[in-house]
Amino acid sequence: MSIKGFKNHPYIPNSVKEVQDEMLKELGLNSLEDLHAEIPSELKLTKSLDIPEAFGSEYELRRHVEELLAKNKNCKNYINFLGAGCSQHYVPAICDEVNGRGEFLTAYGGESYNDFGRFQALFEYQSLMAELVDMEVVNVPTMDFAQAAATAIKMSARITGRSDVLIPTLMSEEKFMVIKNYCTPHVNLIRVGYVKETGLLDLDDLKSKVSDKTAGIYFQNPSYLGFIETNGQLISDIAHKNGSISIVGVDPISLGVMSPPIEYGADIVCGELQPLGMHMNYGGGQAGFIATMDDEKFVMEFPSRIFGIAPTIVKGEYAFGDVAYDRTSFGHHREHAKEYVGTQTALWGITAGVYLATMGPKGMEEVGETIMQKSRYAMLELTKIEGIECLFNSSFFKEFVLDFSKTGKTVEQINKELLAKNIFGGKDLSVEFKDLGQSALYCVTEIHTKNDIDKLVLALKEIVA
Repeated sequence: MSIKGFKNHPYIPNSVKEVQDEMLKELGLNSLEDLHAEIPSELKLTKSLDIPEAFGSEYELRRHVEELLAKNKNCKNYINFLGAGCSQHYVPAICDEVNGRGEFLTAYGGESYNDFGRFQALFEYQSLMAELVDMEVVNVPTMDFAQAAATAIKMSARITGRSDVLIPTLMSEEKFMVIKNYCTPHVNLIRVGYVKETGLLDLDDLKSKVSDKTAGIYFQNPSYLGFIETNGQLISDIAHKNGSISIVGVDPISLGVMSPPIEYGADIVCGELQPLGMHMNYGGGQAGFIATMDDEKFVMEFPSRIFGIAPTIVKGEYAFGDVAYDRTSFGHHREHAKEYVGTQTALWGITAGVYLATMGPKGMEEVGETIMQKSRYAMLELTKIEGIECLFNSSFFKEFVLDFSKTGKTVEQINKELLAKNIFGGKDLSVEFKDLGQSALYCVTEIHTKNDIDKLVLALKEIVA
């Protein structure tokens, strides 16, 4: 490809030397290197990149990439018992059909000039999600659960004018680091201990750490390690007695069989949408939600977009659009906004809406019951194996912790041997929580068959024998 006879790169703008020379002259520079004069010479690459020659055709490139992808060990040809925030669930075909439509196929929340029904679809999602959590206001999804939790925590600090938030010790360290990064320096995070036998929040430790600086108490139910926090109402009561806010993180797929957090005192509910119709996508497919009641002091602290419905100037006609747009960093001067919220995972909100509409209340109840039955069966069968114990004596949903300490093998060794048998074992917790010993977090959902679970049991019997 050439312009006026000069060599030009097909994908790099202004790659013609004469064009570059003219631009450098305008800038008062002699060479492209002058653009980066402030970078120390020892940091600059002074030789050509060691990369192979380009493929001769698109077909050759595609074939090469497909060969690389074929080396992946994935959940299509392996049985998967990994969860810990991103878990394998059944995705109805209609979810992919709808979210693949051209008018929806973007993560962007959109504007009125390019709406094409996206505002209404997100309003319907918000309505369905609000019904599921039994609250009145739900936002357009955030990037993931960690951001939703961090934002909910910052909302509590702004509402109360306080700086401390109490959080569990037994929570994902990755999520904690995201929350800490997001909240620093405005919010101080204080860890609360747990009861060794059950994993539940230590109420005595909680009470000792509550103060007039406490903006809120955050906990998850089901917890990060799967057990159900049965003291939810007591925790909320402690928060409210202190003038603090109760913030609960929830797995929405549990709400067909578990009470929504508002029934045990939650003021703000947040969580992960991935179980509602989203594939795992090698770590993608994550989206967070936040929900509150329709109370102005809470609604005005949402930094993310909320779509509402209102009548137009045409009688009998309704339209969908932003509620209190000035709350957001889009509608306000950005440097003065409560929080900056960029492109949101709106597409996953539409997907979750399709999932909820497809399942309905009865479907959500059935999938919740199925998960509880299958995960309970798995735990009972696995703990029959000598040396394997269930770590916490608590009810659980979907995930549970197995202690392998008495087997004489590390979780890392066991998972490596399971991988050789085409099985992804549970998440190794021995680094994240050293005091839990050689423990692993196992996840069982509606996609697991009895045969899948029995294969895991047989494999572990052989490994630890």
